[in-house]
Parts: sequence; C-alpha cells; structure tokens
Amino acid sequence: MTGKKPTVTAAIILSGMCVLPLGLGIYPQHVLITSLFYVMMAASWNLLAGYTGQVSFGHAAMAGVGAYTSGILAAKAGIDPWIGVCLGTLLAGLLGLGLGSLCLKMGGIYLSLTTLAFSQILHIIIVNEYDVTRGTMGLQVPGLMAEYSKLSYYYIMLAAAAALLAVIYRMIHSNLGMNFRAVQNDETAAASLGVKVLQMRVLAFTVASAMAGFAGALYGHYLLLITPEIPSLDLQFYVLAMTVIGGMGSFIGPIIGAFTLNILAEKIRDYGEYHVLVFGLVALTMARFAPNGLTGIWSRLRRRSTSAARPPAAA
Repeated sequence: MTGKKPTVTAAIILSGMCVLPLGLGIYPQHVLITSLFYVMMAASWNLLAGYTGQVSFGHAAMAGVGAYTSGILAAKAGIDPWIGVCLGTLLAGLLGLGLGSLCLKMGGIYLSLTTLAFSQILHIIIVNEYDVTRGTMGLQVPGLMAEYSKLSYYYIMLAAAAALLAVIYRMIHSNLGMNFRAVQNDETAAASLGVKVLQMRVLAFTVASAMAGFAGALYGHYLLLITPEIPSLDLQFYVLAMTVIGGMGSFIGPIIGAFTLNILAEKIRDYGEYHVLVFGLVALTMARFAPNGLTGIWSRLRRRSTSAARPPAAA
C-alpha cells in the first residue's frame, strides 16, 4: 500500500488503541500489554523469515539478551532502566551482527541449527550463573517508572510497538525491502543483478535481533521479574506460530496473529492442561486449511466478494 490511505488507516487504529484500555480492568490491560510485546516479537521475526527466508530459532534468545542486559545493569549497577533498555537493544543488535556474519553464509537448516544451539547455550548460562541472573528464581528488576501503573506501561508498549512497526513498514516498502524479497525468491538471480545477498541477510538479522532485544528489555521491566522463560524455546515457537498463523510475509499478518493467539491462549487456559492441546489443534488446522494464515483467508474472501459483485461480461 502506498499513498495516504495506509497513514490514515494507521492513525485510526492507533487512536482506537489509545482509548481501548480505559474502560478495562487490570487483567485485560495485562493481556493487551503482553499482546503488544508479542506484536513486536512476531513482526521483527517476520522481517527476517518472511522477507528474506531466513528461519532463526534464536529470536527469543535475543529478547532475553535485551531483558537480562537491562535488568542486570539496573539491579546490580544502579543504571537508569531507560539507559539499560538502550544498551540491551544495542547488545542484542551486536550479537545479531556477529552471529549473522558467522552463520548466515550457511543458510537453510544450518542457520536454524546454529541459532537453536545459541538459544540453548544462552539458556544454560542464564540458569547456571545464579549469582548474576538468579537462575530459575528470576532476577527482580526495577520498573521504568517510579510508580507502577498498568495503564502507563500499556502506553509505553503501544508507543514502542507503533515505532517498531513504522520502521519495519518503511523498510519493506523501500528499495531495501525489494532487495530482501529478491534474496528470498532467488539468491542467484538477485546476486546477478548486483544485490549483495550476504549483506542483506546480515542486515535483516541484525535489525531483527535489535528489535527483539528492545522488546525483551521493555517486557522485563514491565514484569519486574526476568526469568529464563523469556529466552526460552517455548516463547520462540509461540512467536513462530503467531507469525505463521497470522500470515508470514505480510506486514499485517504478525500483528493479527499476535493478538489473536495471545487472547485465544488466555481464553482456553480455563481448560487446564488441555489448553495446550486446543492451541495445537488450532495451529494444525490453520496450517492444513489456510497455509497463508488469517491474512490469506481474508484475501480470498475479498477476491470472492469482488468477483461476485462484478457484473458478468457481455457475450
């Protein structure tokens, strides 16, 4: 989409999101805050997997890097949490640059295995370095504000998600985004046209890692307790499912998937241990009958309605 229509649509949605939590209780506000965190995670992972075709299993680990960096600096060194968030984002981006430079030359299954190994190594370090990270007990960290308020954190996460989505939208609707898609579709053809394939891969990996670190740092200070659950594979696959079910490779897909699956997960928790089974059945059903996700279903419905409304051609 180009022109003024996307800007107007985004402004309307953002205005609605600003007033949405005002009449809600504390728990619904918490669900919205966590949904915004997942929006940032899914959208940034989609930038890497959906637009360059690089499947990484270390995205949640980068969120953990941002969270623990900011949390440790605030709790142990007394550094202002906002400075810690910036430093956590920077460190996650630098790790993404280093890891991407090392393993993106391999690509394919080797990239997935390397990032999976990185995630597991980071998890082992966090659990065993008890004096620094408090292991599985979790690291208590200060909040971003002197007075804790769900509503204030909601607007912080909303502003962060809006800024991150604006950056992603700008990237994918520029020449850089065209290069990303060229790398995804045919690396050989892209290289023959002068696209620097490896540099595009590393850039996407670095930016996505920094965004994950940013989201993780904010989320950790919202929870006031950073645990190994943030850089876990459970969260990684949760983000992956949100992106795929929402519609990987589309801008709006991860946003829809994050809100839909997070709210659905909260609803089906009433079924106790069976909520995991219900969640898995939903994911399998979408993968079988709607491989392009919810956005693919919406596109098909629009095409059908347009075809039905169009007058028949003259014989």
